[in-house]
Amino acid sequence: MTVDAERVGDFSWYMHDPWMVVLQIALALLILYKTLGLASIAAFVATVLVMLANIPLGKMLEKFQDKLMESKDTRMKATSEILRNMRILKLQGWEMKFLSRIVGLRSVEEGWLKRFVYTNAMTAFVFWVAPSFVSVVTFGACMFLGVPLESGKILSALATFRILQEPIYNLPDTISMIVQTKVSLDRIAAFLRLDDLQPDAIEKLPSGSSNTAIEIADGNFSWDTSSPTATLKDINLKVSHGMSVAVCGTVGSGKSSLLSCLLGELPKISGTLKLCGTTAYVAQSPWIQSGKIVDNILFGKEMDRDKYDKVLEACTLKKDLEILSFGDQTVIGERGINLSGGQKQRIQIARALYQDADIYLFDDPFSAVDAHTGSHLFKEVLLKNLRSKTVIYVTHQVEFLPAADLILVMKDGRIVQAGKYNDILNSGTDFMELVGAHKKALSALDSVEASSVSEQTTSEGESDIGTTNGKVQKQENQDNQSFKVDDVGPKGQLVQEEEREKGQVGFSVYWKYITTAYGGALVPLILLAQILFQIFQIGSNYWMAWGSPVSADIKPPVGSLTLIMVYLALAIASAICVFARSIVLRIAGYKTATLLFKKMHLCIFRAPMSFFDSTPSGRILNRASTDQSAVDMNIPYQVASFAFSVIQLLGIIAVMSQVAWQIFVIFIPVIATCIWYQQYYISSARELSRLVGVCKAPVIQNFAETILGATTIRSFDQEKRFQDTNMVLTDSYSRPKFHVAGAMEWLCFRLDLLSSVTFVFSLFFLISIPEGIIDPGIAGLAVTYGLNLNMLQAWVVWNICNMENKIISVERILQYCSIPSEPALVVETNRPDHCWPYHGEVHIRDLQVRYAPHMPLVLRGLTCTFPGGLKTGIVGRTGSGKSTLIQTLFRIVEPAAGQIIIDGVNISSIGLHDLRSRLSIIPQEPTMFEGTIRSNLDPLEEYTDEQIWEALDKCQLGDGVRNKAGRLDSSVSENGENWSMGQRQLVCLGRVLLKKSKILVLDEATASVDTATDNLIQTTLREHFSDCTVITIAHRITSVLDSDMVLLLSHGLIEEYDSPSSLLENKSSSFAQLVAEYAVRSNSGF
Repeated sequence: MTVDAERVGDFSWYMHDPWMVVLQIALALLILYKTLGLASIAAFVATVLVMLANIPLGKMLEKFQDKLMESKDTRMKATSEILRNMRILKLQGWEMKFLSRIVGLRSVEEGWLKRFVYTNAMTAFVFWVAPSFVSVVTFGACMFLGVPLESGKILSALATFRILQEPIYNLPDTISMIVQTKVSLDRIAAFLRLDDLQPDAIEKLPSGSSNTAIEIADGNFSWDTSSPTATLKDINLKVSHGMSVAVCGTVGSGKSSLLSCLLGELPKISGTLKLCGTTAYVAQSPWIQSGKIVDNILFGKEMDRDKYDKVLEACTLKKDLEILSFGDQTVIGERGINLSGGQKQRIQIARALYQDADIYLFDDPFSAVDAHTGSHLFKEVLLKNLRSKTVIYVTHQVEFLPAADLILVMKDGRIVQAGKYNDILNSGTDFMELVGAHKKALSALDSVEASSVSEQTTSEGESDIGTTNGKVQKQENQDNQSFKVDDVGPKGQLVQEEEREKGQVGFSVYWKYITTAYGGALVPLILLAQILFQIFQIGSNYWMAWGSPVSADIKPPVGSLTLIMVYLALAIASAICVFARSIVLRIAGYKTATLLFKKMHLCIFRAPMSFFDSTPSGRILNRASTDQSAVDMNIPYQVASFAFSVIQLLGIIAVMSQVAWQIFVIFIPVIATCIWYQQYYISSARELSRLVGVCKAPVIQNFAETILGATTIRSFDQEKRFQDTNMVLTDSYSRPKFHVAGAMEWLCFRLDLLSSVTFVFSLFFLISIPEGIIDPGIAGLAVTYGLNLNMLQAWVVWNICNMENKIISVERILQYCSIPSEPALVVETNRPDHCWPYHGEVHIRDLQVRYAPHMPLVLRGLTCTFPGGLKTGIVGRTGSGKSTLIQTLFRIVEPAAGQIIIDGVNISSIGLHDLRSRLSIIPQEPTMFEGTIRSNLDPLEEYTDEQIWEALDKCQLGDGVRNKAGRLDSSVSENGENWSMGQRQLVCLGRVLLKKSKILVLDEATASVDTATDNLIQTTLREHFSDCTVITIAHRITSVLDSDMVLLLSHGLIEEYDSPSSLLENKSSSFAQLVAEYAVRSNSGF
């Protein structure tokens, strides 16, 4: 989208070239025929030969261009995936490995770039040499045919060759432009020809037209229509209006796919599917647009205050919005980056509620929020607000099942049981397993007599919890860095406006660019070659004008053979210069591009996490694609052609002044005017082209965001609105682009006018001089060169402007080469022992943490010790600082005061990689990268296949992987889309089992997993990490009950820290109340 659409737009500049070239050549040949007679045929043949030489080169260019684009696509895809998951890479200490993966992809791309550039150098060589070649052939033919050469004829011939030179010069540009546009159009066409969603997959009926809301008969659905096994098989389902349907089942049983098929996202193979009414959908992983919170909730609907307040109340968002300094006007970062997982999920639910649809589809939205908020949401939203609607919800939490009118149990893509809670409980095994697993988890709670506590909890618990639920700034979710709100950037929003340099591009940018490769050693060589070329060119023409007779009856100063020989020698010399110049320029340009790429990427990958949280990935990607490709392909030639055109201009001025210095009288004022115009133009053009750069990112970002949320957008029938937004953004990007073009035309017109004035004046001057003062041959030469003057003057100014516009890309890349980096990855002087941590004892002393220097403290002085080899659970309300503590342990955030000491080593004193590679974490959101199972479990390639299989078997994925065709090399698509959420979580468990660290951190990995899988993870951890320190951040109380110690955080301070049993004995402890509340909720099932 970025490069290809752009290309097609640029093509309009070149549209008229093809037919103009033909016309110009025809006219030039006609003039030659007039002067030289038959010899002009030789000229014609030579011209055709030059043209033909270009065809194979053009073919090669097209091929290389194609490959180059392909390899660039692969690299950009990998880069964007890495930027999305930067936090995981930092936590695991993998970022340098992934950087080398990007550099590897880039070197493939560079291989093609090299070929492309050298082929390009060949075309350039052919074309600079063309005029000399044609003229040598023509003059040779004249001698051979005995056409008499007089200076008049020779001069008009030379002038004609120079006219010919112009279209032939431009031909390679035009050809490569046509080639590139064709490649781009083909790619766009291929994309437009991809299959659309089946429009007829669903029969949509208007609301109220039938009493069944949803009906599926013999439905078979499959994500991959070509594969033999369907994803969902033999689905029969009938849901009447106002029913609530719960869908449960183990990991990967097809629950989410069932919702996708109701939305029409999952291709239908056979069967019928009818929906009556409008739908609203809440996805499993929240999709939030960047923009204001209020816009996310309204989602294109009109604001209705009462309804809006009711919705906020139901989704318990009131409290959260009060904390934010701008309330619901707060701007959310990209992918909802400054919200916690629970808040994103609640905003999503609010969005669905506000739509007031007929059918609601919920894909396990209660898992990302803590137990209390979850049950509150369930009561408020499903049981109250949506009583009269049709609701289908997928859930892993068994306690939400009894309330449903119909429960569907899924297994392997089939509905194995359907009915009410009590009916199913007695009839089959699958459901029993799920409930049984839950019962097992609950049995741990029996030590608390639920009844005695229940009365007091419901009375005080509710009121008390209501107040603490969201007072604190910090998020529970490691997905992000807290509300970076207080005065960051304009009005303190998290995402800052994109920086745009002002005024002239500093000389330092050019200097840095020129001296990047070999310290600039190649630059003088290039200039020297060009100057020599210019001297040889002018010399050869001068020689012809001086050596040929003025008319047939005067004896020429030299013999005709000598005349041609010297001319040929000069032509060959100039050809050699051109060749040298082309090749050296290509080497310098290529080297510079490579170095800039490495430097920028190293800086980005070493940047601290806060950089990624406040910079939308679109900006980074823009630099890695558009700006980098400008540095690869355009800038070296832009800078060079500026230098060359200046040298040419100087050459011509020298020739003309040699003949008559009087010409300077007009030259100097004209050149001054030109420079004035150029200054006048460039100041607006420069700002315009920077505006273009800044307006581009929102287009890309909006597009990327829309694609991520396509399912949600389609389920709300909002496609039209998003298309309109896209159009508006595209318009605001095209506007400055149009003005850039307009300004350029304005300038060209004025420059042309000026140079014509100069030329007329010089001609007039030369004619009015009395005879005998100037050698007529030389005077003619001056006029011939004068013809080219206007072209060149315009060309120089054009080049200056173009270069200024393009060099901005270098400026933007250099901007990212100076991001402050994280502390050292390895501190050589202080490397921990290779078997450290020995016991895994973690001392925290007076720890204070804030996210940015001017923000409030999130952790306000914690002191405690996690004993080695024991399990510690950390609990607390949303935003109490649980995740911040973990981030500080991994030094994603550096402490403001205090220290963390692990087995006697202060973690702030050692290198980041030494620290992070010794700790393990299972993050809240499971991540997988494109590649294979092996590369996902062991990206650093440190383990053998046996060890990997062993880990897979321990985390119950072994059989699943063995059944796949590629086994360990079976593919993982982008984001691990072809594995279910639960399977991805198990892969994260596998990584930890391989790493076998002494300290393991669990950021409530159980959110997206059903209870059975959850128990499996717990057992695995108990078995294999019995002697390790395990720190769990829990959202489900059951997961900390069997830990040795419980740490209860509240507002960044420690409220309670003791073993769970002693906390439970004290009925007034906050922990006991939390547990009781959970027990009540689970037993009553509402």
